[in-house]
Amino acid sequence: MKIAMTGSSGLIGSRLSADLLADGHQVVPMVRRHANAGEIRWRPEGPLDPSALRGVDAVIHLAGESIGAGRWTDKQKQRIMESRRQGTTTIAEAVAKADGGPRVLISASAVGLYGNRGDEVITEKTPPGDDFLAEVVKVWEESAEPARDAGVRVVHPRFGIVLDPSGGALQKMLPLFKLGAGGRFGSGEQWWPWVAIDDVSGAVRWALSNDDANDAYNVTAPHPTTNAEFTEVLADVLNRPAFLPVPAFGPKLLLGELADALLFHSQRVEPVRLLADGYEFAFPDLGPALRHVLGR
Repeated sequence: MKIAMTGSSGLIGSRLSADLLADGHQVVPMVRRHANAGEIRWRPEGPLDPSALRGVDAVIHLAGESIGAGRWTDKQKQRIMESRRQGTTTIAEAVAKADGGPRVLISASAVGLYGNRGDEVITEKTPPGDDFLAEVVKVWEESAEPARDAGVRVVHPRFGIVLDPSGGALQKMLPLFKLGAGGRFGSGEQWWPWVAIDDVSGAVRWALSNDDANDAYNVTAPHPTTNAEFTEVLADVLNRPAFLPVPAFGPKLLLGELADALLFHSQRVEPVRLLADGYEFAFPDLGPALRHVLGR
């Protein structure tokens, strides 16, 4: 397949690109800078000439303003929202109008859609939450509608906390835990919907090749853990203690609303549709997943 991809240099995109190339596919990066040979230039605010996608079999849309770059000011919230609304609309409209273009659009999403749910088991049928991040993800998915209306197969992988030491939450946690200064966040009772980077890539590649895959899938490991369990297992894998809990007031004072969304909201997410539709997780359990990604 010839696959165009936004966000190809990011945490997920770089791993996914490498795996797709290893599978024998052609990956065409979609970039916002000047495009080199074999690339497509695009701007989130559009428009994107549909002819740029002629001959492309699929588009994977991963690009968007980082939600974890810093405190959520009103200006930053607007950037986060509009990067997803505008960027996804631009891609979806071009896909919809492309003559001889993509048959499938995989447009990234996130479990942030569900908000803070305590111990409630979350499936793809769980309604959205009512906080800022939930509203962002709702708009994000709705913005792909032009492609869906045009008969293109659209898949929304709702990613959880991606385990990869080169980025994301795990990268930020490792220095403290390697020093033996790690511990649970707050009470530690909040559920963390983690997923190994291998299964992020695996699930997206499965969706590409499975013509029956459509709509939203929770891309999280089938065995979620609480934050306390997560930090205990991480410390064990690193052979370090984990007895220094992080009081909730510290991150909340520093990051405000962002700290709640990333660290203290509880989301007991289960990948019901992925499992039912036949995807087999390479790393369903946390210990083996962490040992694998950390080379332990």
